[in-house]
Parts: sequence; C-alpha cells; structure tokens
Amino acid sequence: MAYLYTILLVVYALLSWFPGGYDSAIGRFLRKICEPYLSLFDHLNLSLGPVNFNIAFAIIVLQLAVQALSLIIGSIF
Repeated sequence: MAYLYTILLVVYALLSWFPGGYDSAIGRFLRKICEPYLSLFDHLNLSLGPVNFNIAFAIIVLQLAVQALSLIIGSIF
C-alpha cells in the first residue's frame, strides 16, 4: 500500500510540471489524497532556489516508516 501511495506522490509532483495539472480531474483527486500528508512537511522549507524537495523528503520518510514498521512487526512474530 505504501508503494502505491509513493507512486501517487510522484505523480502529484510531476503534475507541477504541467500548466493546469492540478486543476484536472486527476490533479484534484491527487490533491485530496496527497496534500494532507505533504502538509506535515510544509514547515521544513526544503527549497533550493525554485526547486522544492518537500515531496522527496516526504517519500523518504514514508519509506523509512514502512521499513521500521516491518522490522517491528517482524521482531514481534
């Protein structure tokens, strides 16, 4: 499930390259799904010039959380 969410985050990031990408049906759907999670990282201000790395950082945190949860569950069982 985290893999699917990671793909959705990447597609959401790619939509920023297209004018009106967030205004399309797919863009509106992805905004509803991705922005609540991405808003957790808004205060970090991970920008380097015009490039914002918040989504990349959010994906890394998601993957690390999945791996940690997998290790915890694996150690229990």
